[in-house]
Amino acid sequence: MIIRTATVLTPTCMPMADPFLTLHQVFSPAFPTGGFAYSHGLEAMVAEGRVASVGDMEDWLETVLRFGAGATDAALFCCAYDAGDDLAEVAELAAALSGTEERRRETMLQGAAFAATMRKVWQLDLPDMAYPVAAGRAAALMGLPRIPSAEACLLGMASNLVHAGVRLIPLGQSDGQAVLAKAAAICSDVVAQAADTPIDDIGGFAPLIDISSARHEVLETRLFRS
Repeated sequence: MIIRTATVLTPTCMPMADPFLTLHQVFSPAFPTGGFAYSHGLEAMVAEGRVASVGDMEDWLETVLRFGAGATDAALFCCAYDAGDDLAEVAELAAALSGTEERRRETMLQGAAFAATMRKVWQLDLPDMAYPVAAGRAAALMGLPRIPSAEACLLGMASNLVHAGVRLIPLGQSDGQAVLAKAAAICSDVVAQAADTPIDDIGGFAPLIDISSARHEVLETRLFRS
């Protein structure tokens, strides 16, 4: 008779995976940050008829990535990656850059959920803070490559927003993947520009998206938290 015993892996004996596999796990939309619950103001845009087609979705997402939270999050990620233990300034800026109460909850709650999982699974010394700051610091602590990690993190954000569009507009799954494929190239451009942005130069300008986020909280019917 052959007796097999199970081997239980705990955080203290977590095997080291290839860094690129690890970054895809950590920044996957499936990672438990609750990102699926937020639309970043898209729900209000759809309700008002401003985003109603594949083309509209592409334009809206490009605006988010190039001029809104996508650009600022990429820069915050890179600053946090480089900051070492001195995260106070970048963490404070990340919280302040949220233009509305719902956007602030979106980044802070996702950051807290991300940090909690990183503490539990990888035993990282990672406090709760805005998501891009927590993500950048985690990537540095784990020795993950800086630029690919920032790109994967930004693509994960774009993927969650595309999935929101699929549900809200609605888009077909194939249309959603086409939008995401175009967004992937934009993510690379945005990270390349954000990689060396000094903290004093971080900022975006997407006022209609901020206005839509503010309007979202008074919608009569809501599927998403932002």
